[in-house]
Amino acid sequence: MDLKNRINELVEKYYDQVVDIRRYLHQNPELSFQEHNTSKYITSLLYSWDLNYRTGIANTGIECILEGKNPTKRVIALRADMDALPVYEENDIPYKSRNNGVMHACGHDAHTASLLGTILILKDLKDQFEGSIKFIFQPAEEKLPGGAKQMIEEGILENPAPEFILGQHVYPELTTGKVGFKKGIYMASADELYFTIKGKGGHGAMPEKITNTVLIASQLIIALQEIPKKFAPENIPAVLTIGKVIANGATNIIPNEVYMEGTFRTMNEEWREKAHQKITEISRTIAEKQGASVDVNIKKGYPVLINDDFATEKAIQYAQEYLGKENVIDLDLRMTAEDFAYYSQKIPATFYRLGTSNSNETSNALHSSNFNIDEKSLKTGIGTMAYVSIKYMNS
Repeated sequence: MDLKNRINELVEKYYDQVVDIRRYLHQNPELSFQEHNTSKYITSLLYSWDLNYRTGIANTGIECILEGKNPTKRVIALRADMDALPVYEENDIPYKSRNNGVMHACGHDAHTASLLGTILILKDLKDQFEGSIKFIFQPAEEKLPGGAKQMIEEGILENPAPEFILGQHVYPELTTGKVGFKKGIYMASADELYFTIKGKGGHGAMPEKITNTVLIASQLIIALQEIPKKFAPENIPAVLTIGKVIANGATNIIPNEVYMEGTFRTMNEEWREKAHQKITEISRTIAEKQGASVDVNIKKGYPVLINDDFATEKAIQYAQEYLGKENVIDLDLRMTAEDFAYYSQKIPATFYRLGTSNSNETSNALHSSNFNIDEKSLKTGIGTMAYVSIKYMNS
């Protein structure tokens, strides 16, 4: 039996178990850096499957290594994130979240279940590939500084060192049975912006006696959001958005302080550093001209995610072999961010999308309170990852 048919056979064998795993995880979500029970559940499965694993990486992270033939010949890594979001679930489903106000609204339950299903398949086929595969169960993708960064700092890409890392993410814009790839730069860096404008507040009817911090804030919002348009180099996507403003005054009261939060994203690390300087300079200039001051705090987040051209081309080829060319889609750039980017800055990486929507139903957006997946997409997830991994290992 050829590899594709053998994997499809194993997909059917393990599908119900993978669905059960995903539903358990969905019912028991945990926030970033708090995935203690999730970690225990995963390790209980790995233990029952008689696999070697290591825990406590970045507190709740797990490493599992599966050896094939000639275990030291080469090493690749497969990664899944496992944290949830602070979202109240509104789905009416039997496996609805039991943790009020916490939900797997970004599909990390599916990512973890899919990686566990991939382990089951590859365990049965370990005589079919050369080398070893490292499985990474990562905490805290959703919260800075990100679990990937901490796991890397604690040696997850060492002993043994993988030459390539593969990750997948659910994608409701694609129907079940399809996957999407993009070579090169794929996702943006993400920085958090915090501003506190300080001045002399007072009666709104006497503007000559006060510093109008609210007016300064409004001017600052406009100026900041124009920075990408005015200063970004040509063909480098960038966006700056202010999403939170607190001016705790009243109809006739200008407050002493106005607080703002926003995000800055771009696709170029060099321009990113220059933009940080420009954000600070423009903010201070606008405030000082009107007799105010501003504290600017730029919290540097995830870097640009870059899919290695050569490795991703191979992954695309293998996915097409497994799913058919018509089911492997070219993706566009995304201004969203992912801490998988940290891995992509260290070793060749491929981060791809897994279609999860049922074409007969409306698909709800990621991070929404009624996000869910078509669970048949898990068949595509475990089959594709297993097939691509074995083909890559034997290439």
